[in-house]
Parts: sequence; structure tokens; C-alpha cells
Amino acid sequence: MLTGFPPVADAGTRLLVLGSFPSVASLQAQQYYAHPRNQFWPLLSALFGLDLKAMPYAERVAAVQARGLGIWDVYAACEREGSLDSAIAQASYNDFASLIARLPQLRGIAHNGGESARARRFTASFGLPAYRLPSTSPANASWSFERKLAAWREVFAQCGLLPTA
Repeated sequence: MLTGFPPVADAGTRLLVLGSFPSVASLQAQQYYAHPRNQFWPLLSALFGLDLKAMPYAERVAAVQARGLGIWDVYAACEREGSLDSAIAQASYNDFASLIARLPQLRGIAHNGGESARARRFTASFGLPAYRLPSTSPANASWSFERKLAAWREVFAQCGLLPTA
């Protein structure tokens, strides 16, 4: 049984992005979105105008957290061979109710990809908008970086993480 990471979130979190479960590369590095081809950090860099990939991980996390972004996963633990979401088995959910109760400024929950979005009905029960974002995974090659960026930008703006035009 594999175990995920604790949430990156605090009282200033306005948007919580939920992945499904850390990849093998992320588990080995003990870092969210550590696979070199995952577009999570490049997307956030483009959204926030920062070179997050050049920062040490702790600074990267602090920088996005300071801008109101929280990061977590849908699953707390699971069995899985490799990194594909389709291989997830025996999964248990994270305790969203407990975390959300500690996030007074939370405006929305965004699911990074299809597997995460399967929990959308549940996360929407907290009375917040629950968005489905295109996956940043290298396995999602059907969406260009620019198309993903546009979708992510819209949700980030709606939740107050970006200036509105």
C-alpha cells in the first residue's frame, strides 16, 4: 500500500488543486508533481509569472501557497504498479472535510485530470465550485500546453488567484 503526501494549504488558501495520487517520481522525490515532463509547475510558472522550476522545492511550494494555491490529492493511499491512474486499486480518500474546515478563504476546488475529477460529486458537496481541469500529466498529450494554460487561467482567475482583465 502506497501513502500520499500531506496537503499544502493554510488559512490563506483560496483554490485547492487536487491530483489523483503522486506518481512514482513524486513518491521517490517526496515532492508534488516531480516527474520532469509533468506540466504542473510550468503551468503555474506561466500563470504566476515566476520561474518555479528554477526554485528549490520548498521555495516553489511557499511561492504558490503565498498566492492562495493549495495542493493535495484525492487519494490518501492506494495500491498501484507504475504511475498510471488506471492502475490505482484499493484507494482510500483523503479527509477533505477536516481540511476544508481549516480553509476559511477557500473559493473552489479544482481537479487536475479525469481520475481526480471522479471525486467531483463528493467535493462539490462542500458547497464550493468544483472544477475539472485538464491533466498536467505527460500522459495527457492530446491537450497542448497553451490549451491547458487557458483552462487553468480561467479557474485561477475565478477563484481570485490572478488579476481579472
